[in-house]
Amino acid sequence: MSVNNKESNAYILGTDPAELKRLGVQHQIWASEALLGWTKAGFSSGMTILDLGCGPGFCTMELGYLVGDSGKVIAVDKSQGYIDYSKSLNQLHRLNIQTQVTDFADLKLEDNSLDGMYCRWALAWLSDPEQILFKVLKALKPGGKMVIHEYYHWRTHQINPSKPHVEKAIAMCFKSFEDAPGNIDVGKELPSLLSSMGMRISSTRSMSKLSSPQEIIWQWPRSFYNVYWPKIQQMGYLTETELKQARVELKEMEKEPETTLLCPLLIEIIAEKN
Repeated sequence: MSVNNKESNAYILGTDPAELKRLGVQHQIWASEALLGWTKAGFSSGMTILDLGCGPGFCTMELGYLVGDSGKVIAVDKSQGYIDYSKSLNQLHRLNIQTQVTDFADLKLEDNSLDGMYCRWALAWLSDPEQILFKVLKALKPGGKMVIHEYYHWRTHQINPSKPHVEKAIAMCFKSFEDAPGNIDVGKELPSLLSSMGMRISSTRSMSKLSSPQEIIWQWPRSFYNVYWPKIQQMGYLTETELKQARVELKEMEKEPETTLLCPLLIEIIAEKN
């Protein structure tokens, strides 16, 4: 099942087939981190878990296996195409997953109905993440936990040795994020925000990825560049020549075994409802 190309404005990176594939690569890189967070939070069989901003459902499917037949996953996303793709995965694997196509502002949840919530790279794009977090807090049962993975410091994204056009393209990605609604580094703010809401921060940890071209991790930033650099060129952040030069330099990097790339720093926050 393909994702609808007409949803290009649903997300800053779009929802077209190229972005769907990029998300698949991304999930392969970060799946172990997600599982570690769920394990630390005590997510287990029989629970009801909200997958907030589920995208095409890669984490949703794994959460569905985790909670089992006696549990339930509620998958929420504003992209109809992504929800349709998630449904196709659900039909294939026969998991207990419910889906909602909705903007977070219109999301409806029953009070005290959730054992947990997982959210990855969804809050950074919101102008008011506190609004949705309060909704989830009300829906959590006492002792229920949120597991949140968000960027902490996107500008830690660096390469060595230096390539000027690649570095400009990376800088312009960040500039486009700054110009968009939300805060790409929302992870910095979340511990204090969640504490002010009355939640107990049970743990935080940093998550970083360092890669060379021969490693699988390299496919994550590479797939991001392939999808997003053309978009920011169309938005006016790069000229066509600059985009071509950045692509040439990226290919040069991949032929140089000493090349290293540090991906943006993330934070995991696990917060418990008192």
